[in-house]
Amino acid sequence: MHRTTPRHFRPTCSRNDGPLPSSLTPTGGGPGAARTWGLLSALAALATSPAWATNGMNMEGYGPISTGMGGASQAIDHGTAALAQNPATLALMGDTARLDVALGVLGPHVTSSMPGMGSADSGGTSYVMPAFGYARRSGALTYGMGLFAQGGMGTEYGADSFLAAGSGQPVRSELGVGRLLFPLAWQVTPELAIGGTLDYMWASLDMRMAASGAQLGSMVTAASGNLAAALPALAGAPWARIDFSNSSDFSGAAFSTGWAAKIGVVYKATPAWTLGASYQIESALQDMKTSAGGASMTAFGGFADTGRITVVDFQWPATTAIGASWQATPSVLLAADVKHIAWSGVMKDFKLRYDSAGMGGSVSFALAQDWKDQTVLNLGLAWRAMPELTLRAGLNLADNPIPEALVNPLFPATVKNHATFGLGWQFSPANEFNGSLVVAPTTSVTNGDGVKVSHRQTSAQLMYTHRF
Repeated sequence: MHRTTPRHFRPTCSRNDGPLPSSLTPTGGGPGAARTWGLLSALAALATSPAWATNGMNMEGYGPISTGMGGASQAIDHGTAALAQNPATLALMGDTARLDVALGVLGPHVTSSMPGMGSADSGGTSYVMPAFGYARRSGALTYGMGLFAQGGMGTEYGADSFLAAGSGQPVRSELGVGRLLFPLAWQVTPELAIGGTLDYMWASLDMRMAASGAQLGSMVTAASGNLAAALPALAGAPWARIDFSNSSDFSGAAFSTGWAAKIGVVYKATPAWTLGASYQIESALQDMKTSAGGASMTAFGGFADTGRITVVDFQWPATTAIGASWQATPSVLLAADVKHIAWSGVMKDFKLRYDSAGMGGSVSFALAQDWKDQTVLNLGLAWRAMPELTLRAGLNLADNPIPEALVNPLFPATVKNHATFGLGWQFSPANEFNGSLVVAPTTSVTNGDGVKVSHRQTSAQLMYTHRF
C-alpha cells in the first residue's frame, strides 16, 4: 500500500460474478514461481500496514463484488474474496483458474473537538492499497493462496492540537492486522460444498498518546522497581506521554504473529436459492512487542525513559455469518447476510506493559474498552444490465460496538451504516474489470471526557481479473 498521508491497509478485488479482494498466488517452480513469490513477499509487507475498518475494526466487505453488494458474501460467487469470508464459495467459481490484480483507495475523515479546546482533524485521509489473488479449481477441489489486510484503525493529530495536551508532539495510532491464507474447498455433491482456510496472521501497532499525569495514572494496574517509585511524582504533571512509533509504511513499532482458521459451507437449495454460512475462530496471536528500546515514557518537567512496550493479549474476534442469495430473474441477483462479530470476547480492555530499559522496573496500563458484540446486516443487489455489464448496490447496516463514554479519539471505530455501489465490465470471456464505491455517512459520539468524535468515510476499489 502506498501511503499518501499516514498509512493504513486494506483488501481489494473481484470480478463480474465472482472474485475478490485479498490476494492469492500460484504455486510451482521455475522463474515464474520465483517472481510470484517475490510479489507475494512485497504484498505481505504492504498488507502489514494498518487499515481503516468500518464494522468495528473489520472491513465492511472484501473485494468489489461483495463490497458493491453491501458486503454480502456467504452465498454468492465472489472469487478469492471467499478466503476472507466464506471459503466454501470458492467452489462456485467454475472449472477455471483466476488471477486478480486490484487497487483500493480509502478516505476516512475524522474530527475530534472539545468545548473551549477547539477541534482537531486527523491527518490520515487517503490510503492506497494494492491486492493480488490466484485460485484454481481441479475437479471437486478448489485451492490457492490469499494475502489481505483484515482490518484495523487509527488516527493522526498535530502537535498543536488539544489532544497533544501541551506536549508539543503529535499524537497518533495505527493498528493493522493481516492474513496469509491457505484455502481448500470441496464440492461434496452438486448441491453442497464445504471449505476452510488456515490463516497465518500478523498484527502491528504504532501509538503516540498524550494525557495528563492524573489521566495516565488512572490507567495503571500494576508497577514495580524504580519506575513504580517515580510514578507518584508524575501524577501532577500537566502532560505525560507513551510513545512507540516508527517511520515504516508497512509495519508498526510493536509487532506479533499468530494463527487462525475458518470453515464454511454453501448449499444450493434450489436452482434459484443458495444458502451459505461460515465461522471464523478467534485468533491466537502472540503479544505485540517493540524492541527493547523501541518505546518511551516522558512527562512534563524533564522525566524521560526508554524501554519496551508489550501489547498484552490482543486478538481478533470470532465471527459467525449466515446468508442466502436468490436469482430472482436471469439478470437479477439478490443477497443478504447476517454476521455476528464477538468483540466482547477480545476488547474488554486494551492492555499495555512498559518495561524500562533505563531506570528499571515496569508499569502495566489498561484502557477500558468494553466493546459490545456487533450484528451486521449485509443487503445486496446485482443487475446484469447487458451481457458485458453488471451493476450492483447494497447496504451495510451495523451498530457502534464501542460504549460512547469510552470512545478514544485515537481509536474511533465508530462508523455504522454504509451505502455501496459497484459495477463489473466483462470485456472478453477471459478478462474483466470490477469496481465499487462505499459511502459511510458521519457518525458523532461524545465520550466521558467531553470529546466529540465525528467520523465519515468514502472508499473505492478497482480490480482486473483474468481467467485461464
